[in-house]
Amino acid sequence: MEWITLIIAGLFGGIVGGMGMGGGTLLIPLLTLYVGLPQLEAQMINLVAFIPMAVVSLVIHYKNKLIDLKKIIYVLPSALIFAVVGAMLSGIIDQHILRHIFGWFMIAISSIYLLKMLINGVVRRVAFRNDTTFREKLTYYINFKRLNI
Repeated sequence: MEWITLIIAGLFGGIVGGMGMGGGTLLIPLLTLYVGLPQLEAQMINLVAFIPMAVVSLVIHYKNKLIDLKKIIYVLPSALIFAVVGAMLSGIIDQHILRHIFGWFMIAISSIYLLKMLINGVVRRVAFRNDTTFREKLTYYINFKRLNI
């Protein structure tokens, strides 16, 4: 029965990963919470599953002209260097601590997204009310873009 849960975890991880949102964000909790795998093993399965998912996703996103190669040049070097650092740390850090770090990271990222969504909703509601003048709408729009939400 474990193989069914693994297939379902792969299905959801693949969908999220294919959209470019990081399949591990979903796959790792599914493997640790529902399958019962240790944190480090779940992370290693995620890394192996990530390679083919990334290749397929990149080809599709590149064909759809959704990849800005100029920005990748700036991101890639530091990402590769710190991937080595992260891999070394994951081998040193205790599983229990690693699980807590990942959990708190997920809470922090979720909180930031939730806050941005709430701010976005408030700004849009105020900016597009019928009684708002054009100047007020423009001001809200400029501030909205400045916040990069």
